[in-house]
Amino acid sequence: MKLQKKKTMRKALHIKKGDLVLAISGADADRGKPGKVLQVLPKQQKAIVEGYNYVKKHMRKTQDNPQGGIVEKEAPIHVSNLVKFKGEAPKTEN
Repeated sequence: MKLQKKKTMRKALHIKKGDLVLAISGADADRGKPGKVLQVLPKQQKAIVEGYNYVKKHMRKTQDNPQGGIVEKEAPIHVSNLVKFKGEAPKTEN
């Protein structure tokens, strides 16, 4: 008796690399600000957006990076928190 792998259907994502998007939830600094999609991770249903969700990564000293230290870089954000940007940014109530 052979065991068969279960094939899972993945949903098509509504954003693609290069799209302009807005964050509809998340950190106050990122919400409502337009940004460009740098990379899409379809298996995780996440995207890396320019200027969103910065994290600090501690880098070890190497030959490529002799300085080492703390580097800020963008982390993935779930696609359900992103919407395509068309025209003007919506006004937020604060």
